[in-house]
This record gives sequence, structure tokens and C-alpha cells, in this order.
Amino acid sequence: MARRKGLSFRTKKKRISQELFREIMSYIFIVIASILLAFVLVLCVGMRTKVIGSSMEPKLYNGQEILVNRFVYKLLPPRQDDIAVFLPNGNKNSHYYVKRVVAVPGDVVQIKDGQLFVNNVVYGATFYDKISEAGILETPITLENDEFCLLGDNINNSEDSRFANIGMVKREDIVGKVWFHMAAEGVGMGLME
Repeated sequence: MARRKGLSFRTKKKRISQELFREIMSYIFIVIASILLAFVLVLCVGMRTKVIGSSMEPKLYNGQEILVNRFVYKLLPPRQDDIAVFLPNGNKNSHYYVKRVVAVPGDVVQIKDGQLFVNNVVYGATFYDKISEAGILETPITLENDEFCLLGDNINNSEDSRFANIGMVKREDIVGKVWFHMAAEGVGMGLME
């Protein structure tokens, strides 16, 4: 039987060449390696915890999950305006406190007339209300070499460095810097400034 010449509607099966297969496998390897690296970094460097209380509203909310960079403060000291996580007085049985660093070693901090002064200058507009209770910051305090003053943004609903049971926070008690926050009931998620 003779073969007909002309149109053929049969399609040839395309075979995957070895080159294409290698390229696909290299992309898969890169994706898997990236996921593993991210997991190891978060596991070794980061920490996941929750905000307890409303002391950091409106920036962070009660129950909101945050990721904490535990490594950054091993290299660099906390800076003013960082949001840091610490254990009050190094108490390992306490929950983690999340507050804003308002003063660093060498700074003079005081609350007078309902306002926070750092080095005799009114601190920025972080606090939305007039400070009703000065606590131990009623008189000027000069921070020692390893001390930091941490206050909540929702200042009148915060247990922080103004109170003697917390006081100025030692660097060794600061666990890390908040660098990412998860969504919480209608609240967005994103990197911290």
C-alpha cells in the first residue's frame, strides 16, 4: 500500500530535551533551596511572638503576631524609635514586652507637663495623648551605658519604663527588634520601619 502525500493531521509528540530538563530541574532546586534558607534564617535569627495588650496601638494590636530579629542587636545597639521586644528585668517567666525605644545610653529623659523630653527636647509625635502619669520619669534620669528607656505608643495604657517594676531596660534584657507584623483582624501586615 502506497503512502499518500499531502496533508497530515497527526502531531508529532514533542520530547523534552535534556537541556530543557536540566533547566527545569535547576529552577526547582533554586526554589527549594531558597525556601530552606528562609526557614533556617527565621529559625536561627528570628523569633515569632504575639503582642500582649494594647500598649502599642495603633501601630500594633493585642494578639497580633510579630517576627522579631534576634540577631541585629548582637551587632548594633538599639536605636531611638526602634520597636523592641524585651523581658522586664530579665525575668524568663514573664511574657515578652513590646515597646518603642525612646532614649538610649547617655540620654537624659524626663516627663513634665504631660510631655516626654529627651535631652531637654520634646520627643516626636509618637504619643497621641498627653501623658497622665510620669512615674519615675517625673525627675530627670540619665541613662547608663547599657540602659534604654522603652515606652508604649498608647502611653496612658502601657506598663513601661515609667514604672519602678520595669524601670530602664538593660541591653542584655532586650531580645530583639520587631521587623515584621502579621495581619490582625482587619489590620495589614508588613515590614516595620
